Amino acid sequence: MGVVTKRSSMTFFSDPASHYSHRVRIVLAEKGVTVDIVDVDPDNPPAELADLNPYNALPTLVDRDLVLYEPNIMMEYLDERFPHPPLLPVYPVARANSRLMIHRIQKDWCRLVDQILAQPTGKAADAARKELKESLLATGPLFAEMPFFLSEEFTIVDCCIAPILWRLPALGIEMNEKQAKSLQKYMDSIFAREGFKASLSDLEEDIRS
Repeated sequence: MGVVTKRSSMTFFSDPASHYSHRVRIVLAEKGVTVDIVDVDPDNPPAELADLNPYNALPTLVDRDLVLYEPNIMMEYLDERFPHPPLLPVYPVARANSRLMIHRIQKDWCRLVDQILAQPTGKAADAARKELKESLLATGPLFAEMPFFLSEEFTIVDCCIAPILWRLPALGIEMNEKQAKSLQKYMDSIFAREGFKASLSDLEEDIRS
């Protein structure tokens, strides 16, 4: 795991298979934060986690006396705690638009990913795959407008999108190269980033090996 270097005051309890944990690991890697990443089996969490997090859930970020257990709050906290490079826009309108986009990703895409992962087979899963694929393809032109998603710079929004796109093969979703040309170009660019590569758990690396 590229982000882990040594024990520190900051610890991140991470589900190595979860796209929610992955988005936070991308932020940690992009920021070059020294952090202890503890891979946790969500079905067998350590007793320590229940003491820290009232929901006994993953991911959980511990920074000295601060304990956070909502991934989007973690990402914004890390962006403020380690301001370089910035992952949220400076101006209020742009920041609000970024937060709204993250909300839409949650509602439109993460919901479907979670549905597929919870029950990978059956009509409901097939319908979720179809809806997710069609939604991604419909959004394709937006990926072509700027180097990153609606931005000239890599942002927290990209940190939320990238884990979903990385998991498409594992979700049983194949993209036709001609249909998804802009999306594929975006994926190639994001997946080639050193921060993204450093963020991958062993389980995530195996998805595309």
